[in-house]
Amino acid sequence: MSPDTTAASKPNASNRSSAGQLARVAVLVAVLVLVVGSGPGLVAAQSVDGPDGFDGTVTVEEGETVDSVEAFAGNVIVDGTVTGDVSALAGNVYVNGEVEGDVSVASGNLEINGTVGDDVSAAAGNVRLAENGSVGGDFQAGGGTVVIDGAIDGDARIGADTIELGETASISGDLEYSGDLQGETGVVEGEVTEDSSIGVGPDTGLEPIVTWVFALYTLALNLLLGVALLLLFPRFSSGVADRVANAPVRAGLVGLAVLIVVPIALIALAITVVGIPLSIIGGFVFALFVWIGIVYGRFAVAAWLLSLVGLDNRWLALVVGLVGGALLARVPIVGGIVNFLIFLLGLGALAMTLYGGRRRSRESRARTGTGESTAD
Repeated sequence: MSPDTTAASKPNASNRSSAGQLARVAVLVAVLVLVVGSGPGLVAAQSVDGPDGFDGTVTVEEGETVDSVEAFAGNVIVDGTVTGDVSALAGNVYVNGEVEGDVSVASGNLEINGTVGDDVSAAAGNVRLAENGSVGGDFQAGGGTVVIDGAIDGDARIGADTIELGETASISGDLEYSGDLQGETGVVEGEVTEDSSIGVGPDTGLEPIVTWVFALYTLALNLLLGVALLLLFPRFSSGVADRVANAPVRAGLVGLAVLIVVPIALIALAITVVGIPLSIIGGFVFALFVWIGIVYGRFAVAAWLLSLVGLDNRWLALVVGLVGGALLARVPIVGGIVNFLIFLLGLGALAMTLYGGRRRSRESRARTGTGESTAD
């Protein structure tokens, strides 16, 4: 009786363990989907009286009036009226209605088809002031291409690869520029001056702000992922950290091998028509694996360094590691090299821990199977 009970209890315990692992993996996947799916709209914010959407597109509808718009989103569309300023970090910004204050953006594209009462400051890949668009103050912009077909009441200061002045353009003040100026310079009522100090980037003060905002956003996402990993897989996370501390050279070499072999395998898989969907799915999975490797690497190295001074706190290690990695990224060349090496450690330790867990699981099942046959 007892042998049967023992034999039956082992599979049940194994099933419960597997179910628990699957549940934790499901929760982690849900966290990743929420984080990645929320995308740039995650921190979109507007004034109290502004639109209340928090998705990938922030829109001021036609006929709608808001006080101001401050947004971090995929798209910002102003079809209505903004009585204050518009400040945005976005993929695309469209001003089709009226903005009574300033427009300050860093975006992939900025297009003004409506009216801006005060100044425009833009850092964008492409900037266009359309024929029906007008700017009541000064216009400062930088990017790949800047096209002016509308009216600017103040001065214009533009740095871009290509600057186009259309026949319908009108600049009441001076134009200072850097880049390839094309079109009708006669539309400028003031002086036209080439100033190489402007550079291709805009002299708007937005670039350092944009850089730090994206750095903080990335840090927040890494912290969220790290917290999920430590909460859901505490023993596994400790195992990854132990491998980095005890076998750093091996972990780094394994990480380098994974980084080289997996992309080659995915490309080879994509050569066949049947393998294309699997290759695409594998690419997404590998991208998530790399992201987890980055977080684990920084966590593990920080845990090892803190252990040298007698501190053993995984949460402190997570914060120190991720903040330290973010600061290292700001250091030219050296910071990038160090972060890459830390990433290889994390990627390799992650792969080794996963493989070790699978091997122990197979051995455990083999022992259970042996015990069952003996009992029978």
